[in-house]
Amino acid sequence: MPDVEFEMIAQTLFGLEGVLSTELAAIGAKDIDAHNRAVSFVGDIGCMYRANLCLRTAVRILVPIETFVIRNEQELYDKVFTMEWEAYMDVKDTLAIHCTLNSDRFNHSQFLALRTKDAIADRFREKTGMRPSVDVDLPTLRIFLHVHGDRCTISLDSSGSTLHQRGYRDQTNLAPINEVLAAGMVLLSGWDKQSNLVDPMCGSGTILVEAAMIAYNIPPNHDRAQFGFERWKDFDADLWKRTYDEAMAKVLTKGPAIVGGEISPNVSRKAVANILNAGLEDHITVNTCAFADLDVPEGPGVLIINPPYGERMDQDEDINAVYKMIGDTLKKKWAGWTAWVITSNMEAAKHIKLTPKPKIKLYNGALDCRFLRYELYAGSRRRDPVEV
Repeated sequence: MPDVEFEMIAQTLFGLEGVLSTELAAIGAKDIDAHNRAVSFVGDIGCMYRANLCLRTAVRILVPIETFVIRNEQELYDKVFTMEWEAYMDVKDTLAIHCTLNSDRFNHSQFLALRTKDAIADRFREKTGMRPSVDVDLPTLRIFLHVHGDRCTISLDSSGSTLHQRGYRDQTNLAPINEVLAAGMVLLSGWDKQSNLVDPMCGSGTILVEAAMIAYNIPPNHDRAQFGFERWKDFDADLWKRTYDEAMAKVLTKGPAIVGGEISPNVSRKAVANILNAGLEDHITVNTCAFADLDVPEGPGVLIINPPYGERMDQDEDINAVYKMIGDTLKKKWAGWTAWVITSNMEAAKHIKLTPKPKIKLYNGALDCRFLRYELYAGSRRRDPVEV
């Protein structure tokens, strides 16, 4: 029944739990509770559809269906075997199982996933004489097993492939930023969606595209081929169409200036290609130039910068000089703006020679980063003390 409410978990990246909670409230979710890299909430099937379509900072939407205590692998098998899997899939359907562990009692996630698969297959064999098959790429049912201590939670993945895969990014550079992280940075910046937004080191254009989709109220996953829930037995095609159409009806046609700069002509072409893929070529301008040479748009705005961190630079390149250039350019040309810089290289960041407040902890992949805010006051030539 579409109006029955149930618990869901939206997985996210570290540091984005707060903005994800705000997003969930905006789509009508209830009982929102932030955890580490996840936010739990309550809603109906329509809310689950909206969450997958509209949430910008969610990695996937899980639906817990069973929680129990296990002391060994056999207890896991026995508990899974008793679950009514025929309510979720048929024997001719396929499944895939993903297991995460945070437990001293268990240390082999793949073995627990295998035992879970065996229990489901054996149940079907007992009832039908046949076993369902595994399909790790495009299963009918993707099952998540999470074991914390001796507590096991089994969830269904309503998203399918991870939600950061928006579909527009065919071209990437060496270290593309995750789409979910890019959207989270735009939301964390407090940008009003009306003033200018500039990414002067835009790489393959991810921050620009995510900012444009935020400004124009475009659902981030509107162009997705298929969600996991579309393969479920209880998929409501009519409800999904209404949900999709309602979200697309809220897309705006007018918005702010969104500008990118990229010094490499090759990388700049990749950004333009991705912007075209996203259908946002009328809303985003990319300039092939160095940050120091980028023209400042009229009026105030927000800069979001993802500079090199130094990990991939040639030995003869000076990472400190890059950050000094950023600081010099901000002070010389961008007075009245607010700049945000994400970096894992806090020593190099000192060479910006401005005081960042706040410093938000985020992870870019496995790199421990800080998202640094610099308020560029107009009319002041005072050099702020360094505080990194």
